[in-house]
Amino acid sequence: MRLESVACRGSQPWLAPLTSRWFSTAENRVELDSHNSSAPISDVAPCIKFKRLDKTAKNIMQILDKEAVEDVKQTREIPDIKPGYIVQLKVEVPENKRRVSIVKGIVIARRNAGLNTTFRLRRLVAGVGIESLFPLYSPNIKEIKVLDKKKVRRAKLYYLRDRMNALK
Repeated sequence: MRLESVACRGSQPWLAPLTSRWFSTAENRVELDSHNSSAPISDVAPCIKFKRLDKTAKNIMQILDKEAVEDVKQTREIPDIKPGYIVQLKVEVPENKRRVSIVKGIVIARRNAGLNTTFRLRRLVAGVGIESLFPLYSPNIKEIKVLDKKKVRRAKLYYLRDRMNALK
């Protein structure tokens, strides 16, 4: 982290020699101008500008998130999934790693959040509508296959909850 001092130039011209002074916490040192190192500094209180650490941390997290998404996309093929698509998933059951279940349904919603992107799948099991929320980049999803693409005009198809035969 680097903390920079800023001189208030307009109102106090005697602070001009302090513009090149900076503090570094990484190396625990203080540097001054070479031409003005003999000037008394003890009675001067410079204005110190702190960089916003929350913005820097957020930027770093966004970069790490993008890299993680790219790594997952390189290891396996992930198709572009949109609401209205009928997809078939091969999902590894977490309790039994050898068992792979096949889930077929319609995508009714998608939430884009980088590595935490999820999609909501609706399917009928024994005449009862079941909705499941799957992380798109989950290692438990072995394969995603798009079977059909239906034309929809909305981003969230929650109105399909009221219908039994959704987009057939």
